[in-house]
Amino acid sequence: MFYINEIEDKVRVTPEFFKEKPKEAITRILREEYERRVYRDLGVIIVVFDTVVEGDGLVIPGDASAYYDVKFKALTFMPYVNEVYETEIKDVVDFGAFCLLGPLQGLTHISQIGQDKFLFNKKLKKLSSKNGKRSIKKGDKGLVKISTVSLKSNISETKIGLTMRSPGLGKLEWIEEENEKKPKKAKEKPKGEKK
Repeated sequence: MFYINEIEDKVRVTPEFFKEKPKEAITRILREEYERRVYRDLGVIIVVFDTVVEGDGLVIPGDASAYYDVKFKALTFMPYVNEVYETEIKDVVDFGAFCLLGPLQGLTHISQIGQDKFLFNKKLKKLSSKNGKRSIKKGDKGLVKISTVSLKSNISETKIGLTMRSPGLGKLEWIEEENEKKPKKAKEKPKGEKK
């Protein structure tokens, strides 16, 4: 899920940034330091904004840099187990499908795509059910549920496991088919009403 977090930090501004206004220099330093990084308690920091510099900078004797106390906001993405997302299939490989989740990708293992057994068609680059009635390929949209999350220090090493096996999950077309199969409830007359 996406969140906006308020963060406090002390920023070291080196002399090459002194020609800029402090707020602009500090925002640039914060963006370089925080954006596209993964933090266990915050998730992936997507963008830093609303930087507030508190007070004048502090200069320590022997260090040419200035230090500033700052507060800023960050748009973050934190995946949690059991969250459900509408996603797009980014890629299909012989062992499953990679799906987009905000700024991250998750893997739906071939065993987690559906109740049927799925096989990889290398020529068509898609996963098809053994009976041939269902298939999934790059660009398809579906609903997935997060089954595992392993946050690492950077985006490329972060691993997210997904499933489409639960009822109400899967390719959007499959969900629509299932909903059409469900019997519609007959409208009941309110009690006490006579004809």
